[in-house]
Amino acid sequence: MANILTAEDEALVRMLIVETLELAGHTVTEAPDGEAALEAIRAGVAIDILVSDVRMPKMDGYSLAVAARRLRPRLGVILMTGYSDATLPEELAGSTILHKPFNPDSLIALVERFMEQRGS
Repeated sequence: MANILTAEDEALVRMLIVETLELAGHTVTEAPDGEAALEAIRAGVAIDILVSDVRMPKMDGYSLAVAARRLRPRLGVILMTGYSDATLPEELAGSTILHKPFNPDSLIALVERFMEQRGS
């Protein structure tokens, strides 16, 4: 199972993500914004995968993911967005965009794919 950090400013969406991932057997740390998520990473919270909204106050998901990857280069990144034209910057190669609204099973499948790629 994976250790997952989720950053989402919408409390209800964050709760749904946490519940979905925990029911699938994963350990989840939650953050209400990018800055709080980055603080958790800097504090040494064990994470294999970052699941983050793209648009958040204080720090957007792209900036968070780039900063997180600098600290943890092997970190899996799943960015969630409701914008269909969203693309990944070059620094986030190997990451995935998950378009909202999404089926919870698709999130679980992405997490499992990342863990298989890592050999966990």
